[in-house]
Amino acid sequence: MSSGKSRRLRCIQWVAVAFLTAAGIINYVDRSALSIANTAIRDEMALGPAEMGWLLSAFSLAYAFSQLPVGALLDRFGSRLMLGAGMFFWSLAQLVSGFVTSFQQFVLARAILGLGEAPQFPAGAKTVSEWFSLRERGTPTGIFVASSCIGPCIAPPLLTAMMLAFGWRWMFVLTGLAGIVVAVGWYLVYRNRAEVALTPEETAHLDEGARAEPPAQRMTFAEWRGLFAHATTWGMILGFMGVIYMVWLYLTWLPSYLEHERGLSVARTGWVVAIPYVFGTIGMLCAGQAADRLLARGASIVASRKWPVCIGLLGGGAFTVPAAYTPSVTLAVVYICLAMFFINMASAAAWMMVSVAVPKRQVASLGSIQNFGGYFAGSFAPVITGYIVQGTGSYVNALLAAAAVAVLAAVAYIALVRKPLEGSETLILTERPA
Repeated sequence: MSSGKSRRLRCIQWVAVAFLTAAGIINYVDRSALSIANTAIRDEMALGPAEMGWLLSAFSLAYAFSQLPVGALLDRFGSRLMLGAGMFFWSLAQLVSGFVTSFQQFVLARAILGLGEAPQFPAGAKTVSEWFSLRERGTPTGIFVASSCIGPCIAPPLLTAMMLAFGWRWMFVLTGLAGIVVAVGWYLVYRNRAEVALTPEETAHLDEGARAEPPAQRMTFAEWRGLFAHATTWGMILGFMGVIYMVWLYLTWLPSYLEHERGLSVARTGWVVAIPYVFGTIGMLCAGQAADRLLARGASIVASRKWPVCIGLLGGGAFTVPAAYTPSVTLAVVYICLAMFFINMASAAAWMMVSVAVPKRQVASLGSIQNFGGYFAGSFAPVITGYIVQGTGSYVNALLAAAAVAVLAAVAYIALVRKPLEGSETLILTERPA
């Protein structure tokens, strides 16, 4: 094993992961704000459940469609510029949301939020692929992707307290300002790998176990389009559709569900909503450890990522069903916690697959394609849930629909994700079918 992991390299690695994690937390706090203030905004702006569903989906639709160009731009210009600019503009949109006066203005602000947040996770996957060797990528990916649970975990008590103290408008303004500070810090501190003069030993460590790649080239449109020619790409898209449908269902409607279906107060909901995200964070961290250990024990690199995704999707669906039917508030929260553990384990492992399925220079493109599929499907979760709740007065059928989507996504992942894409840097010794 290479001994070129210098103190400087360790510092670069973990500063990058720290910034990615902080950015991810702010990312999810910002996108959670609307669901936390759901009831207050509906009352002030006289919105029904269906209108609220469309408002909640404005973010995810813009986020989904912006993924396709963002991935190619990341592979062309790097994470430093793209994530820094994206974070700045999404934080500005969050801040402006505190001043909206109409439904249409709010929809526009949420759409801009989605556009700005688009680079976050593809940039994270690209950063990890640049600054960590192939054998090391599971754990740092699990850490920075865990921000998608840490953010929603701290958001309910934090944002509820801010909303009760200052009102929902100032809640948006203050969280927007925090994001601008982190955006400036990222751009000033982080450097893309191509911008750092590495020693031969450091380069050898980072490239350990990977196939030799030609000198860095810019992604072409033909190469980007060619990613869609592989069954593995489509399996990753369909699998992530199930992941994000469930993630977005819980993120957007869980506070309202606990208030209206389970009868909790706004103040109590702010704390109870945080509990499932603690389990989601544990699930993401466990995914990173599981992937690295499976790889160390001889599993192929695809299998080490694939099976945590599939088990996570099936487990998330399995525990959502009893959550829908139990009459007990406590048991409902327990089942939702377990569902969140598994579905977030699947989410983290899916991002780990991105970092090993293609060469480093294509990671952001593949990640953004996967994310597009996930958030295209996820954008329907708030709308479908809103119409189901409005039509039936209950969340039961909405939860059952989400469970069915997760199971179908697992089946697609099992059938289609079998090998890395041609030209990937997969470890030669572990290239076996999944």
